[in-house]
Amino acid sequence: MSQKIAVAWYRPEQWERLHAVSVDVDDLEQTYDEWLLKAEIALADLRKKGFFVQKIEIDIEELVEWCKSRQLPIDGAARSEYAAEKLNL
Repeated sequence: MSQKIAVAWYRPEQWERLHAVSVDVDDLEQTYDEWLLKAEIALADLRKKGFFVQKIEIDIEELVEWCKSRQLPIDGAARSEYAAEKLNL
């Protein structure tokens, strides 16, 4: 059985909001299209390696509330943890 991996998936209309709330904005791609290209390549690579990859659509406002409730900064680690938690619901 292959390992399941949750991948945070963003909507283009929320990209600016993600940039506004993230503490690691310098680590994010500047545009949604740049991010989408990298994300699709990463998904394909993970699938080639035998992982079961599940896109988890992220609502930025829900992410903000989730991070606040756990006193976490909104960064890559928190976004990944949030996606993983949603995968396991």
